[in-house]
Amino acid sequence: MADISSNFLGIKSPNPFWLASAPPTDKKINVLRAFEAGWGGVVWKTLGTQVKNVSSRYSAVDYHGSRVMGFNNIELISDRPLDINLIEIKEVLKEFPDRAMVVSLMADNDRESWHELIKKVQDTGAHGLELNFGCPHGMTERGMGAAVGQDPEIARMVVEWVMEIATIPVITKLTPNVHSVVPTGLASVLGGTNALSLINTIQSVTGIDLDTLIPNPNVGGKSAFGGYCGPAVKPIALKFLTTIAQNEITRKVPVSGIGGISTWKDAVEFMLLGASNVQVCTAAMKHGFRIVEDMIEGLNYWMDDKGFKTLNDFIGKSVHTMSNWEDLDINYHVIANINQDKCVHCGLCYIACEDTSHQSITLDYGKPYNKYTIKEEECVGCNLCNLVCPVDDCITMVEHRKADEYMNWKDFQRLGLPLNDH
Repeated sequence: MADISSNFLGIKSPNPFWLASAPPTDKKINVLRAFEAGWGGVVWKTLGTQVKNVSSRYSAVDYHGSRVMGFNNIELISDRPLDINLIEIKEVLKEFPDRAMVVSLMADNDRESWHELIKKVQDTGAHGLELNFGCPHGMTERGMGAAVGQDPEIARMVVEWVMEIATIPVITKLTPNVHSVVPTGLASVLGGTNALSLINTIQSVTGIDLDTLIPNPNVGGKSAFGGYCGPAVKPIALKFLTTIAQNEITRKVPVSGIGGISTWKDAVEFMLLGASNVQVCTAAMKHGFRIVEDMIEGLNYWMDDKGFKTLNDFIGKSVHTMSNWEDLDINYHVIANINQDKCVHCGLCYIACEDTSHQSITLDYGKPYNKYTIKEEECVGCNLCNLVCPVDDCITMVEHRKADEYMNWKDFQRLGLPLNDH
């Protein structure tokens, strides 16, 4: 089978699946259970000045019967004594020396505090440090977490403090609560960070209890903005990851991909867009640690099927396919095709197209079933019918080029070609 072992900044692990800094990596018992299940590494829950957490802490967004499409938390960094965390990190390393042990840090905003904390963590034998510049709740009010990640100058200053004392690899974790992650990513790389990780959670309100009229989670009649994660944030994470992979400076350092990763397919998508490994949290909290078994197996089989021998064979392989809109080929055109043998006559494609798109599907009333066919001359190839169809491969998009030559929007404007007249 393929070799799925990972080497991230010299930090080796048997697979690229790490648990992200979060409740699942809060203490020894959790991490041991994770390693026994097969996880390749962990990022220990963020250490810093001890805090006090509240109750309750979590809320979620469900969708069409699926629980926890999106997950929200207002939990802060570790509320356990620093010394206990450090002891447990040492103990875990002794039991599982072949797994990656990275420790997330968020020190008070001065050089001495960062230096002191880093020295203590390095003494445990940990393999790397992750700087938490992303936490969007609680810590921001103290000028930490996302408050650092949202200011490139401050982020670079803190990274430089860290690099003065760090003797093990440093990963800087970026906040998505910005227009672009590139400025802070660039500042962190220029400050000397060895790698980046992204994304952290997105500041959010998941909903309001319509009986109490109090947002979730309810803490004694009040709530607060929390950090949103889970499958719902994956598209946002992939976008931010791609921008880091496209920048000529930030793409020079490895990236650990985070954000809504639940399956081996999700992980592969992150790696195709430039991540060297991935971190998982919400999926483990929902399904338990043994999900990593399916992730390992699925990655192995996919790599074998594609002929990839190592992770490096496909990391970043899709980055070049992401371009600016104005560079897309206007002469490329697709038209929907409905396979009548597979059609279940539900009419979802017709309703979607007729009500909200381009009126490109004909409805022929029949007994006992209605028949739906594509008006090829009207179809713009938007793909909506394909997306709403409940039957795999019933509706496919077939290429019908407008012309053989490539032409983008800039060419179209330069040539003064006519726009739609209806």
